[in-house]
Amino acid sequence: MSFSKDPNRVLIFDTTLRDGEQALPQSLSTKQKLQIAMALDQLGVDVIETGFPISSEGDFKSVQTISRELKHAIPCGLARCVPKDIDACGEALKVAEQFRIHTFIATSDIHVHDKLRKTQDDILEMAVRSVKQARNYTDDVEFSCEDAGRTPIDYLCRMVENAIKAGATTINIPDTVGYTVPEEFGGIIQTLFNRVPNIDQAVISVHCHNDLGMATANSITAIQHGARQIECCVNGLGERAGNCSLEEVAMAIKLRQQHLNGLHTGIVAQNIARTSALVAKICNEPVPPHKAIVGSNAFAHSSGIHQDGVLKNRETYEILTPQSVGFTDNTMRMTARSGRHMIKACLTQLGYPEDSYDLNEIYSRFLKLADRKGQVFDYDLEALLFFQKRDEDVENYFELETLNVMSGGINHGAIPTASVRLRAGKRTRTESCTGNGPVDAVYNCISRLTGIRCKLTSYTINANGSGMDALGEVNVNVDYNGRTFHGMGMSTDVIEASALALINACNIIERARLIDKERKQEHSMQSK
Repeated sequence: MSFSKDPNRVLIFDTTLRDGEQALPQSLSTKQKLQIAMALDQLGVDVIETGFPISSEGDFKSVQTISRELKHAIPCGLARCVPKDIDACGEALKVAEQFRIHTFIATSDIHVHDKLRKTQDDILEMAVRSVKQARNYTDDVEFSCEDAGRTPIDYLCRMVENAIKAGATTINIPDTVGYTVPEEFGGIIQTLFNRVPNIDQAVISVHCHNDLGMATANSITAIQHGARQIECCVNGLGERAGNCSLEEVAMAIKLRQQHLNGLHTGIVAQNIARTSALVAKICNEPVPPHKAIVGSNAFAHSSGIHQDGVLKNRETYEILTPQSVGFTDNTMRMTARSGRHMIKACLTQLGYPEDSYDLNEIYSRFLKLADRKGQVFDYDLEALLFFQKRDEDVENYFELETLNVMSGGINHGAIPTASVRLRAGKRTRTESCTGNGPVDAVYNCISRLTGIRCKLTSYTINANGSGMDALGEVNVNVDYNGRTFHGMGMSTDVIEASALALINACNIIERARLIDKERKQEHSMQSK
């Protein structure tokens, strides 16, 4: 049997590769699915629903490949209560030492009558027959009552009892359309435990969708009433509004273990951030900034009141640490909402003692700059200390004059080449370079012309506006001497916007170098 003997262990059944993948605009390749599956294996997922083998030859191959490679997690295939589906699952999964077949059929009145055009007795007979067929391949069989949240409770109890009697070792109760609320869904689980005589012979699982934003709450409520498996997806991917989010239930159970009477999972929490990022990248589904646990704002603080609290004690506004899920640290964003304590803390971190500046004067200038820029970075703060003129009045040392680019693929015999004419102070210079692409060629030119050897760590491009004449906005982050600098450029020509973004970052680096030089001179004079 695949389920844990620990009564407090909640199994995590991941369906990112099945329910999550079927909601994507394009299918994933076998290689991409395998990459995600191996990450889920390292994350500590108990069961991985690897796909729907009957749906296509490609899906069959993916299920087979993943089942062969998994080290710890149990591979699972989905099948309708149709003989050929179950046979396809058995064939695809048999390469694994241990595997699960997950068969399902709809049980709500609207699905039985309007979709399947059958009677409840027909559905019950199909379910029992399919579970018995699946048991010919494995003793690990899961049965799902699709749309259980809207299924009449008497019929649901009857269906669960007969599926267990037929040999199902896991019974899944899905809230397929995200219809129920926590108290209602918990009541369904409790009723099953009270009325199904053989309920102790199977693990009760739940599969909640997020149409009303209740997926995580319904899943947590279900385990409080006896369910011991949660079906979920990384980043909450899935049909319509998505599935229950793996990272949310895993961390809710971990953080509130005492409140949940000692329930726990086998998830390696420190791998959550990495797995989330991998799935987002491969699926081309960016994680929303406000997403719980893994969003970019999850550990970011902008409010002055919040920043003050976190600086004094992180637990004032952080119920879990970013490190606990695999992030390096939280983010303190300097905006117009930041208070004096935040500015002082940042300057202290940069190495400026409190008696070396007037905090009230710096803060007043900071607010003006923050109103214009939105977010202020540490190098902006240093500039406020060393430059008396307003930030936008400080002349840029580097300025783009002309740009010419020849594009083309190297494999087709055309080598991307760029020529850049750049003003550096009072001098103007020109450079030509090749690269892997037009932007790379331009960046090689700029690197030579400025003499600044920095490492590009992120590059993003967005359309600012709509239509063919929309402005391309490019944002870059570069690493220079262990510090991160940000640059932004805008143009209807995305290559020019890319050049302007890097030049913007180089101007900030040049300003930071000037500040460092002045600091050293000042320190030298004080030493004398």
